Amino acid sequence: MMNENNSADASATRQADTRLIDPIYRKIAWRLIPILFVGYVVSYLDRQNIGFAKLQMQQELGFSDSVFGLGASIFFIGYFLFEVPSNMILHRVGARRWIARIMISWGIISALMFLTRGPISFYVLRFLLGVAEAGLVPGAILYLSFWFPASRRARVFAMFYTGVAVSGIVGGPLSGWLMQTLHGAHGLSGWQWLFIVEGVPSVLIGTIVYRFLVDSPNHAKWLSAAEKAAVVAQVDAPMSEHRSKLVLADRQLWLLVAVFFMQCAGITGVGLWMPTLVQATGVRSLSQIGVLTAIPYLVAIVAMFFHCRHSDRTGERRWHVAVPMLVSAVGLVLAVRFEHDTALSLIGLTLGASGILCSTPPFWNLPVSRFSGSDAAIGVAMVTAFGNLGSFASPFLIGLTRDLTHNTAVGIYSIAIGLLLGATLVLYYRPQPVVQALGEATA
Repeated sequence: MMNENNSADASATRQADTRLIDPIYRKIAWRLIPILFVGYVVSYLDRQNIGFAKLQMQQELGFSDSVFGLGASIFFIGYFLFEVPSNMILHRVGARRWIARIMISWGIISALMFLTRGPISFYVLRFLLGVAEAGLVPGAILYLSFWFPASRRARVFAMFYTGVAVSGIVGGPLSGWLMQTLHGAHGLSGWQWLFIVEGVPSVLIGTIVYRFLVDSPNHAKWLSAAEKAAVVAQVDAPMSEHRSKLVLADRQLWLLVAVFFMQCAGITGVGLWMPTLVQATGVRSLSQIGVLTAIPYLVAIVAMFFHCRHSDRTGERRWHVAVPMLVSAVGLVLAVRFEHDTALSLIGLTLGASGILCSTPPFWNLPVSRFSGSDAAIGVAMVTAFGNLGSFASPFLIGLTRDLTHNTAVGIYSIAIGLLLGATLVLYYRPQPVVQALGEATA
């Protein structure tokens, strides 16, 4: 009887603590998420608008599908090479200054893409764009883990990753309209105006980040001393500290790298080639293509909300990664199987985009919860850097196979197989035991 009373008292205490801490996290979320969210939206616009620019620039500049695929992919080589150094610098100098630097530099380089004249300038500018943007995603993921405990991270990461879907919703219609409306203005093609117009917001957001972001809860003047203490106490920490030199020896880390490789291949392959896939169904108007490519991302936003909320409520991560990846694989197969039917192909693309985007926020709980301190900066950056090689592989593979076979089927099927493999691998991941948040343990 005594044990039952103690258990009931502990449960009541935890519920009371939750009611007290929830308003603090709402305050933090409203302060941080909108800035990071908008930054991620414009970053993805700058990263993915090449898929729309292709519809004009490929013919004007005489690029083959292989040249375009390599140029689109080479972005991720620069991203890969500078991902870990960038995240280590962020850990040392603080998120405010470093994320602001990332946004301003990539906005400038993205706008300069209008100077592309041939394959070499295309490759160089895309490589520099990857160098400039390296560190944004792992930096933001690491930064958010400083503020939110594991029990809340899937929803928080979902808010951040919704930027991918929103960029698809906004970027599709906007890109189509810009290219169609401004084509020929002041002697520039529509695709050139696309790069110029969509590069400017990144610079503006970078200045806002520098002005309003703070590096950690202890630097937040808008939190009281009690609120700061409560947040710090709630953040989970792994039981054992790794030495940084041993992070690479962690086999489970490399398993996560393999899973993220497949996710990146899916996200980037679908994102960059979706306008081409929709055009192949018979749609010719750039504006209509833009509107149709927004539909999969609209559905993805709704799916991500419910999926990630369920993941946080249950505390389960692996199946919440595996099942959406399987759904995405099926959707991509359908999109190619019915490539001459706009409606059916769009349903497949919707399943493909929704599945892969739903799998990503729960995934990030795995590496973030495994390490702490500088090891977390290295671990998250390693997963992102090596995983993003999948973003290099998929556009190049699709472009190459299109030149060889004159269709996208082989490339898309390869991505679907990769997603099936990734869904299987994540089920073999074994989480490292994590200490309960200090506030919960005290209760």
